[in-house]
Amino acid sequence: MPTVAPPYTEEHIIAYPIEYIAGIDLYNAGEYHAAHDIWEERWMGPVDRNEKLFLQAMIQSAVAFHHLQIGRPGAARQMYLAAKEKFARLNCRIFMSLDLEAYQAQLDRALSWLLSVPDPREIAQPTIDPPVISLVPGLNNQDD
Repeated sequence: MPTVAPPYTEEHIIAYPIEYIAGIDLYNAGEYHAAHDIWEERWMGPVDRNEKLFLQAMIQSAVAFHHLQIGRPGAARQMYLAAKEKFARLNCRIFMSLDLEAYQAQLDRALSWLLSVPDPREIAQPTIDPPVISLVPGLNNQDD
């Protein structure tokens, strides 16, 4: 049986807030509402502007998948678009060791079908592969 590399390293666990790491575990397990809750806990605290924007984008991307789980594709589309807008405003390639370009490419592959029609409730949800969050090696807080 092949082994899968863990989504983060001991270095990440030491460097980053526990809510961020726990949210990654929950998200990768398909527990999108729980990932939202734990990231929101951190987001509501005293964090700098860029981390707040990053966490909000992550929360919104998780909520998009939660809405799909409960059959609300219109709400999923709203959250997907809101997350994309926040990632664009963050304007960096890597934040908190997450390669945002790679993550957003996975997000687009999974959710771009929501944009294919005026109302996504009009089409059947295709089989989707949600993103898997995996942090890049080393501590990469933000590109300049």
